Amino acid sequence: MRLTYIFHSGFAIETDRCILIFDYWMDPEGIVPQLLKTEKSVYVFSSHFHEDHFNREIFSWRQTGADIIYILSKDILKHRRAQKEEADVWLAKGGTWSDGLIRVAATGSNDSGVSWIVETDGRRIFHAGDLNNWYARFLTDDYRGGLVYSAEFGIDVNPEKEEKRFLGELKDIRKITDTFSVAMFPVDGRIGNGYTRGARQFIDTFQVGLLVPMHFVASGFESAWRMKEFTDAKNIPFWCISREGDSIEF
Repeated sequence: MRLTYIFHSGFAIETDRCILIFDYWMDPEGIVPQLLKTEKSVYVFSSHFHEDHFNREIFSWRQTGADIIYILSKDILKHRRAQKEEADVWLAKGGTWSDGLIRVAATGSNDSGVSWIVETDGRRIFHAGDLNNWYARFLTDDYRGGLVYSAEFGIDVNPEKEEKRFLGELKDIRKITDTFSVAMFPVDGRIGNGYTRGARQFIDTFQVGLLVPMHFVASGFESAWRMKEFTDAKNIPFWCISREGDSIEF
């Protein structure tokens, strides 16, 4: 399988029989038009309605003549970002779908929408969407519980409660499987101190053949590489993505 980084949380995976595209937002290197010049089935996933994970441009890809199946989170429909007939499959947490090539399970998120488990060609793939320990920087040794103001989000949050929600979603996913061939997971330096905490908790919970960082576009490629120290300690391969359009075989 070949994995290509498109932008932010956007990736494409090409197998011998199909192409999977996750959470398309932008395509600075023009990756997608080349991918759509294919006779393989193309499966397009959007994990939730946020503009950095869902772009209505994906629907224009039908005009290329490619065989495209759109698999979208139901919250996109709820927020009226798309019409029901525009997608082939709408899933919320707990939903599943399969055809002759892939099997999909929509798993949970502690943010919006879902995360994805996709099985194809004997591999199990995970894309986290916005599942992450977003308030990790507040969980310092001197934190004594209660609400903390998050200037980034403009709200009061209970970081301990939010972490429990995140870990609860991981627990639910583990009821389905504890092993992934490849997992794409946020390593976002904007979180501040402890920005790798969510990804570290993920690899503490699951066996991962390859960990791939995402959602780091605002903090830069090298910020995501910080996670390699922790994957190395567990002998988990880590992809140090260096540019849009970068690819790796796995």
